[in-house]
Amino acid sequence: MARFEFRLPDIGEGIAEAEIVAWHVAVGDHIEEDAQLADMMTDKATVEMESPVAGTVVALAGEVGDQIAIGTTLVVIETEEAAGDVAEPMPVSAATEEQIEAENPGVEEVVETSAPQPARAPAQAGAESPTASVSDAGLPPAQEHGAEQARPVLASPAVRARAKDLGVDLSQVRHEGLHVRHADLDAYLRYAGGQGYHAPHASRARDDVPVKVIGMRRRIAENMAASKRQIPHFTYVDEIDVTALEEMRGQLNASRGDRPKLTMLPFLIVAICRTLPDFPMINARYDDEGGVVTRHGSVHLGMATQTDAGLMVPVIRDAQDRNVWQLAAEITRLADAARTSKAKSEELSGSTLTVTSLGPLGGIATTPVINRPEVAIIGPNKIVERPVFKGDEIVRAKLMNLSISCDHRVVDGWDAASYVQAVRKLLETPVLLFAD
Repeated sequence: MARFEFRLPDIGEGIAEAEIVAWHVAVGDHIEEDAQLADMMTDKATVEMESPVAGTVVALAGEVGDQIAIGTTLVVIETEEAAGDVAEPMPVSAATEEQIEAENPGVEEVVETSAPQPARAPAQAGAESPTASVSDAGLPPAQEHGAEQARPVLASPAVRARAKDLGVDLSQVRHEGLHVRHADLDAYLRYAGGQGYHAPHASRARDDVPVKVIGMRRRIAENMAASKRQIPHFTYVDEIDVTALEEMRGQLNASRGDRPKLTMLPFLIVAICRTLPDFPMINARYDDEGGVVTRHGSVHLGMATQTDAGLMVPVIRDAQDRNVWQLAAEITRLADAARTSKAKSEELSGSTLTVTSLGPLGGIATTPVINRPEVAIIGPNKIVERPVFKGDEIVRAKLMNLSISCDHRVVDGWDAASYVQAVRKLLETPVLLFAD
């Protein structure tokens, strides 16, 4: 009988350690070669670890949220099964039998209950489900005489809270794998709804759920805290009349053909890039330790993107060289890559200036936090239609507030206001965006 130690490989240049954000195996599991072991996060990129051998998992190094050094043993696998053998615990840390649900990487924790896992029962005719395995998951269990006591019911805090609100006993929910998922709960409700099940009142009180800050959420917390702690922020907000720009955008979209639909963001990026040569201190990065400000010639624009795992900032390389159609396509590509966890490490680093937009939720004004070590971040807000004076007349206009937060060590208030005024001029006279 042999044991194989899977050591955390070098998963990125200059990376010394990675964080465990999800386990996909537990001690005692028999796995096949290439089975998924764990998700490891480093510098906002999540990497899936796969087993090079088949066997039985006998030890895991660390819990979700732990930092593991490159080269450290991550999983110990017994490569030859033998009845009656007992695995010795791995000395580096205590092994855990539970794992978190991968639906919300970085924020879930393991919660266990003493309720037994029901024995499987044959699928009943008429169960509504796209596959046989899923239809089985929704049926109530059949208790068999003499059945062995099964493993505890495992589920994420989100699933447990939902089940509690619905008055569902998780021990009655069939599921595939090690833990109950939302899909298993949905299948149970579809079946139980025809058996007289009624959900309790939705306004009932819920228990407090402690959620460990790990993975992406911990990285965001650390970065934002460092930014606010080390950078003296100030924010300037100005109002821009985008009536003419919105009219132009509508005309371009009406004849776009197979090209991507244009939002306000590509036009704003063009305006940002065209005005930066006159305000080089805005497109810069500040090295705190070296006391050096690097003013960049190229605009590598960070694009704050909300994902299920948290805020990510994919980077549009050389944004100054792209037109509005190319920018729209790249915005869509990078946002999709970030939201599906397919963004590469090099696509999530190296930005020189960041834009953050809440889209239709933009609000009246924002005070965005700078993406350190950059020195500025720009935030467009929601477009609203209001009456304005045009000479002696009152007309309808589409207005948008534009916010900019700057590092006061590098950028003065006058410079920030002057820069926004330059951007405003282009957006209010959109033909200038396309002029040489």
